[in-house]
Amino acid sequence: MGTPLLAGVRIVECSMLGPAAITTALADLGAEVIKVEPPSGDYVRRMTWPIVEGTSLMHLHVNRGKRSVVLDLRTADGIAIFCDLVRESDVVVEAMRPGGLARRGLGFDRLRAVNPRIVQCTISGYGATGPYRDLASHGIAYDAWAGIFAPEIDEEGFPAIPDHVSIGINAGPLYGALGILAAVIKARATGEGAELELAQSDSAAAFDWYREETYRAYERPQTEVTGNAADDYVRREPAIAGMRGGVRYQVYASNDGYVLFMASEQHFWRSFCEAVGRGDLFERWPGSEYGDHARGNRELQRELTAIFGARTTKEWVDFGVEVDVPIAPVNTPKTVADDPQFRDRFAWFPTEALGAEQLPFPVKVAGEKPLVPTKAPTVGEHTDAVLREVCGYDDARLGALREAGAIG
Repeated sequence: MGTPLLAGVRIVECSMLGPAAITTALADLGAEVIKVEPPSGDYVRRMTWPIVEGTSLMHLHVNRGKRSVVLDLRTADGIAIFCDLVRESDVVVEAMRPGGLARRGLGFDRLRAVNPRIVQCTISGYGATGPYRDLASHGIAYDAWAGIFAPEIDEEGFPAIPDHVSIGINAGPLYGALGILAAVIKARATGEGAELELAQSDSAAAFDWYREETYRAYERPQTEVTGNAADDYVRREPAIAGMRGGVRYQVYASNDGYVLFMASEQHFWRSFCEAVGRGDLFERWPGSEYGDHARGNRELQRELTAIFGARTTKEWVDFGVEVDVPIAPVNTPKTVADDPQFRDRFAWFPTEALGAEQLPFPVKVAGEKPLVPTKAPTVGEHTDAVLREVCGYDDARLGALREAGAIG
């Protein structure tokens, strides 16, 4: 195992609940993340489901690889200890409602006075500005705000949250981690820190840029913004919604599941027809060179339905590899782990290491196995060790601080 990519980067994190994910990938890549908690701890350990042997999977995942220090920032000693940690660190993360540290006298100006190259990043629901900045929220709020999903209607006519991948709570931490790394690179080159802030709501909107920018583009006149030539320039609905009615780019039932057929380029369509012995389909419906999904062609759709129903999903994927035609298996979050591509690419972090099986950070370093992080910490588990290693405190100092109630 080589030196981790982020070895030597130290992050002090004050977080509650899911936004702590902003440093999870950084810890996976070798950064030292010190999670500073109040004496009561982060109640993420009791939130959501499943609860694995008394601790939530969310905590086990988003706080893996971190060390926990308990500080009471309501005390002068607690603030002084925090400053000692900042003096020896690269980044301070405030993963909660913005302004929490500032209200305790630990705003960016104070932190920069302690360490001029410090990078501070605040991640919150709606950000530090705007009319929603003080609005309480949870993760799905950001997807609702950004228009990620449409409510579904249940059997009694009540609107409900549909099943969907939560975007804001996942995209926000990744955008934030990218910003943190950029700021650290600058700080190390110039000695100048930076103050960053981002909203998970903004991140959900930014992640869905294709739909939002398409709607925006369609506000311009038809003479300036059109659809694709394959559709006679008719404007399709944005992104995936515009795939409705497609035939050469569509889901089909195999004889044991489903596959996604994606022959939207003419050369893929030709290769497919020739390989299944149905050159007549290409001759009758050759399509355009690019982006032609044969929308609304029910006759062709019936032909393809019969063809795809004759083989298994695996046979179709093997066929796609052999003849160079894009065909994908249609999995579910439950079945994807059994897919041979998944098994080749992902090695689950084991229960004995992290308390539950977990997926690794997906970026791979050639020739190396993923660094297995440590198990998410209990409240204050590493207080003494961190303060000894980072701040140089001895047993007498630790004892006095504990007696004063500054540390856990």
